[in-house]
Amino acid sequence: MRGPPWRWRWGSKRGRPPKERIIWSEIGRVSFVPFDERGLPIPNEPIYIMPDEYEALRLVYLEGLTQEEAAKRMGISRGTLWRALNSGRKKIVQALVEKRPIIITRE
Repeated sequence: MRGPPWRWRWGSKRGRPPKERIIWSEIGRVSFVPFDERGLPIPNEPIYIMPDEYEALRLVYLEGLTQEEAAKRMGISRGTLWRALNSGRKKIVQALVEKRPIIITRE
């Protein structure tokens, strides 16, 4: 699903403000919850996937773009894209191994 892009960046902190990332997909708030063998949700602490991590994963692994192409589409450097990919992969693997819910959010 592609719509007009929107811009996202981390909250304000001291020092130089982070560069905005261009996000091409509508995210909203989505949750993935693991279930046990009885079909009941496993009540563990959730892991939050940030919009830039989600978009980096989507562009590289779903659309098959190179890191350079994905970085240009998001308006960031290739190094920044690599860090978002690395962080997103780590969070997804952690959620799978530890059986924790995954929440994708715009906030």
